[in-house]
Amino acid sequence: MFMKRFYIALGLCLVLLAGCLAEPIEFHDLTELQEPIDYQEPHPFGQDTRWAKNSDNVATGKWWQPNPKERKRESEMRQWFISRPRNKALAFALYTHDHGVLKLTGQCFPLMPDEPKTAVLEFKKNGKWQIAQKQAVQYPGWSLHFRIENWDNTKNVPYRVRLGDLSTFEGLIRRDPVDKDTVVVAAMTGNSPKDKVRYARRELVENLRRHDPDLLFFSGDQSYLHDEHTYGWLQFGVMYADVMKDRPTICIPDDHDVGHPNIWGAGGIVSQGKGGAADGGYMYPASFVNMVQRCQSWNLPDPFDPKPVKQGITVYYTDLNLGGISFAILEDRKFKSQPIGNIPKMGPRPDHINDPSYDRKSVDKPGLKLLGDRQLAFLDHWVRNWDGAVMKVALSQGPFCGAVHLHGSCSNRLLADLDCNGWPQTGRNNALRAFRRARATHLAGDQHLAFVVKHGIESHRDGPFVFSCPALVNTIYGRWWWPLDEKPGGGIPIRSELPWVGDYEDGLGNKITMHAYANPEPKSNSELKSDITRENRGDGYALIRFNKSTGDMTFECWPRFADLSKGDAAQFTGWPITVNVKDNDGRKPVGYLKEVKLPVKNAVVELTNDKTGELVYCYRAKGKTFKAPVYSKDKHTLKAGKNKAELVILKGSMPK
Repeated sequence: MFMKRFYIALGLCLVLLAGCLAEPIEFHDLTELQEPIDYQEPHPFGQDTRWAKNSDNVATGKWWQPNPKERKRESEMRQWFISRPRNKALAFALYTHDHGVLKLTGQCFPLMPDEPKTAVLEFKKNGKWQIAQKQAVQYPGWSLHFRIENWDNTKNVPYRVRLGDLSTFEGLIRRDPVDKDTVVVAAMTGNSPKDKVRYARRELVENLRRHDPDLLFFSGDQSYLHDEHTYGWLQFGVMYADVMKDRPTICIPDDHDVGHPNIWGAGGIVSQGKGGAADGGYMYPASFVNMVQRCQSWNLPDPFDPKPVKQGITVYYTDLNLGGISFAILEDRKFKSQPIGNIPKMGPRPDHINDPSYDRKSVDKPGLKLLGDRQLAFLDHWVRNWDGAVMKVALSQGPFCGAVHLHGSCSNRLLADLDCNGWPQTGRNNALRAFRRARATHLAGDQHLAFVVKHGIESHRDGPFVFSCPALVNTIYGRWWWPLDEKPGGGIPIRSELPWVGDYEDGLGNKITMHAYANPEPKSNSELKSDITRENRGDGYALIRFNKSTGDMTFECWPRFADLSKGDAAQFTGWPITVNVKDNDGRKPVGYLKEVKLPVKNAVVELTNDKTGELVYCYRAKGKTFKAPVYSKDKHTLKAGKNKAELVILKGSMPK
């Protein structure tokens, strides 16, 4: 009996071995659904609040059955789901790869009870599709998540997500562009659905494919549907599927994605929705917020510190290395302090200030947070770690200043908007100092207005640049940069075709230097929503070209309806703008330490103030020697190294 079992087992092993030799197949992390989808339950997020019971109703339960009590809005959404050809149930995919790990999310339309609930990720090798991994559809949200270890990022690899025999979606995992001298990033925000062509962005996608960026960055408000995220996310994904499928994509959800007009995460507490959620926290259930973040951001590299915040809400802040550029991906809403209970009301809303006589410092109270302690610790680590990086870029939902004067119409002037991330000011300055230490450029969105600003921290122009991209579709809430005196700013004149550039202070007292802005020509929201004005309402996208050999960064700002096929399409007035990575630290040195030989060419150099213990800067130098600039007469320690500054070069040195 023993020998019989032995030969049976041996035979099975030989059969399996022969199969593997014929067509190599690797299965990793085989996942099955823990529980079957409960189509009888129409409220998977609960019913304890009005937000919970009104969460994602069109995409849950018996989604294919019309509800006679639902509004026309929900009926139209449901009809779109029902009309989707079932061979296109797999809608789109997005991915990143970093340090040997590929993470890919596939997104399905809602599935029928008899349709497959698991899918495989396949790669084409030697002309044949080979299965790499099998994963289950996650519900609610209908997303699929694949993680592949030991990824070889030196080759282009075709991929396919296959949902049984029902549907497939194909794309290309691009190799890392580390050998490219210039890495191109497309930055976008605010994908308003208020458009005649609701499920297409043909001109945008065509333009993006012509530009052929190496990385796509969507900074938030991919969906404006609030309670119906799955519908809004699918609407977004179908629009941009043809450009996302073939290149790494970063999506970070903002306030509208999680159902808010604005969001003050306050570390994940529960919001009662007071003053547009200005009481802090999240209105929608944690399970809904986590679904949104899973669908939009799971494909990012693993979080730096995955510990959830309050209510078990997950975090995703992390970093991504692409082509020799290190991107810090931030959550500038999740830890941010709320206005209600922290400052007095000084405008029509808790987050608006219209009193010109108020003390700017009075709202910057001790203990208020912007990025929070955890993300500042992450930034400190990121600033010091240059493994495979020659330049650094910070990505967030919004910029860290108020660069908008007129809101909604040219007759509605607002002094200060606390949602702009220029508040709290101490938190804003702490974040900008971290960027400055690495000479990192900042890319953001959210403001419904494109602009380039050079930040000031202690003084004008001593901080990094931020490029806040235009809204993809600028029909929700137009905004304008329009100084009250209609005069240029101060400081050394900036060469521009635009009249209102130079040094200013925003309504919170933050020092900013305006370099370019793209005001809509229509003067009110009602005009912006008209398709007649679509050519001049400020819709568009940003391109940033990072030249690794020179350190130059070129900011481009393109109108949505630019016709690149003609070869003569113009950018918004004021663009392009070229600056150098060195310009992200505008401090004036008081002197220099003696010139030293570096342990390796183009080493990472790190300067610390011995008296205060503060990290002054950490970046990759050029050449074989380095003469360290210092910004105080204190003693300093200089370290250097290949990717981390671990070797002490000078200790206790003072500037000459």
